[in-house]
Amino acid sequence: MENPLEEKNVGKRIGANLRKFRVNQGLSIEALAKQIGVSKLTLIKIEHGEANPTLSVIWKIANGLSLPITALLSVESDVAIARKKEGLKLNSVNDVFVVEPLFGSHGLIELYRGYLQPGEEYHSEAHQAGVVEFVTVMSGVLALEIDGERYDLEEFESVRFRGDRPHTYINPSPSLTVLHFVISYRN
Repeated sequence: MENPLEEKNVGKRIGANLRKFRVNQGLSIEALAKQIGVSKLTLIKIEHGEANPTLSVIWKIANGLSLPITALLSVESDVAIARKKEGLKLNSVNDVFVVEPLFGSHGLIELYRGYLQPGEEYHSEAHQAGVVEFVTVMSGVLALEIDGERYDLEEFESVRFRGDRPHTYINPSPSLTVLHFVISYRN
């Protein structure tokens, strides 16, 4: 079980990094809010470490600032181990989809473990231009919809696609689907 104090510190870290990157890019809170479609009040609460942003909001912020999500988390060390059930969890609304950043951003890639609840869907907005996603089904099954096309994957099958357009992850089964993601950013 995740320590609430640790979760609070993560919120503060995201807030501090958001402020740093926003200021470094010369953006006011108002300008960023308008650009990404998130309310000014929400961004203020995040910057002050008073909000626990959803996965969707974190993606909007990262995309708006042209950053990998893990840049907002800034967890770095020379050696890191990503243990199951011990990492940071980023939840969608209603916890339908949960992702765990495995390590901080390393250049132009990020690694994630994802959990999609049985019989549920997660609609992902388009990521920033040039993003490519590589997804492997580690257990369960996955249906992925991109541009009106559906791609069905079974355990240990992988897919690569441009993530800079809306896409939907679907778990059509009665069992949890566990995914491994590599997200690649262009220079």
